[in-house]
Amino acid sequence: MKNYTYLRLLCVLLMLFLLSGCLYPEDELSKNQEPNENQVEEIQSAIDQYQEKTQGLLPIKTKSSDTPIFRKYLIDFQLLKEENILSETPGTAYQNGGIYQYVIINPEENPQVKLIDLRISDAIREVSVQLNIYRNENLYPPFGEEIANGVYEIDYKELGLESKPSVVSPYSKENLPIVMDTDGKLYVDYRIDLTRALKDYNHGMEKGDDIRYILAENTPFVPAYSLPYTLQDGEPVFNLENS
Repeated sequence: MKNYTYLRLLCVLLMLFLLSGCLYPEDELSKNQEPNENQVEEIQSAIDQYQEKTQGLLPIKTKSSDTPIFRKYLIDFQLLKEENILSETPGTAYQNGGIYQYVIINPEENPQVKLIDLRISDAIREVSVQLNIYRNENLYPPFGEEIANGVYEIDYKELGLESKPSVVSPYSKENLPIVMDTDGKLYVDYRIDLTRALKDYNHGMEKGDDIRYILAENTPFVPAYSLPYTLQDGEPVFNLENS
């Protein structure tokens, strides 16, 4: 009888252990997927302190000069730790299991800490894999309808996809199309979000200005993997002259 009771107790403990093991990663994943405003503010404070201690330098990783502007100034948390400004990497950062990259915009005039949603990077990468397979067997990329001068939809059927490729917007949570330029490079089309932002935020943007900064400066996120946009008749349009 004692052996039976002992076995039942052992089974219960084993089940609790397994359940806790299953639930913990999900809990951690949920925590690391939510952009924490306090964490962004904490890193902003750390950046300000670092600049004060280093006569204006920024704790960023070295990138090539042709790196797209919103992915160019990635924060190097190790440098902040070495200066004893930061004790640990934010839980939402990809270095700590999160799904965001912390970046800086306006590095010379007014450095601001922002986020790249890496689920966008993942979506771009998945389409890129299919595109590379296609390009190995075909001379030209699978151009779909031309939606602007030099910007095309993707012929998703040619890539063997079930639907038009898209990403979930970090701003509106709507599906944003993935588009392609004449070289077959992939981008996210943010016109849906830009149209709303032009109405929701005060701005002095004019034709020729890069209106992507309306999103970057008024929200925690940068429009990663985007082509430049400007205004035409009050509407967002691609501006490949500045790409």
